[in-house]
Amino acid sequence: MTAKILDGKAMAAAIKASLKDKITKQGIKPGLAVILVGEDPASKIYVGGKEKDALEVGYLSEMFRLPGDAAQEDVLKLVKELNLRKDINGILVQLPLPKHLNEELITNSIEPVKDVDGFTYNSAGRLFTGSKGLVACTPKGCIEMIRATGVDMKGKNAVVIGRSNIVGKPMAILLLAEHATVTICHSRTKDLPSITRQADILVAAIGKTRFVKAGMVKEGAIVVDVGMNRDENGKLCGDVDFDEVKEKASFITPVPGGVGLMTRAMLMSNTYEAYLMQQEAK
Repeated sequence: MTAKILDGKAMAAAIKASLKDKITKQGIKPGLAVILVGEDPASKIYVGGKEKDALEVGYLSEMFRLPGDAAQEDVLKLVKELNLRKDINGILVQLPLPKHLNEELITNSIEPVKDVDGFTYNSAGRLFTGSKGLVACTPKGCIEMIRATGVDMKGKNAVVIGRSNIVGKPMAILLLAEHATVTICHSRTKDLPSITRQADILVAAIGKTRFVKAGMVKEGAIVVDVGMNRDENGKLCGDVDFDEVKEKASFITPVPGGVGLMTRAMLMSNTYEAYLMQQEAK
């Protein structure tokens, strides 16, 4: 068996085209504000991609760049100003922030209805309780990619490797919402391969280069690779050994060209949803 590739580039393009069509027909222009503090090279690349997507869809896109030594009060003041702006429907503070800033405090200063990253306590609580809210972009994108396989998740064994607040935990909750039976694995998990081999759906989100080998994967599993790493040759790769695992899985996401592009597409989707939520609240 050779796995079918879940093409994040094609899926993301279709989502953005659909959003562009919707806002054109509705005659609206959702607004997205991105705050970048400092000069982290990876963050600058990510932010540039998000700005490109927003302009491609037809959103109002505003970028706010603050120096790496910006005071916490200045960041909070900017977020507060954006919270009050009617033309800005989504606010994203690019992480990680410089170490002198309180990431938790700044993230939670964003109005929940504008929290397009889905990182505030309010958004996390809504996800946990199954209430309507904005869902973290990466796990939301992963679920969309799994849905694209056409496989019914109901009753399937799903294993998530990683327990971060940004990916692992929300991913598990979204899988539960699809009625999968979910196991979360982490650095303290005993005999990890024996657990992952039971997974009909395997999501790897640990940040370890090519960690998941073919021997850890069930024949015919759906494998979603959230990792974004560099190998010893500087080549971009995921948490899954793609060349090995593709011969065993039924569906697999590539790196690059997989989850990363869908994460960006989900940010565009969340911005549109945030706009609609704010209109309903008027």
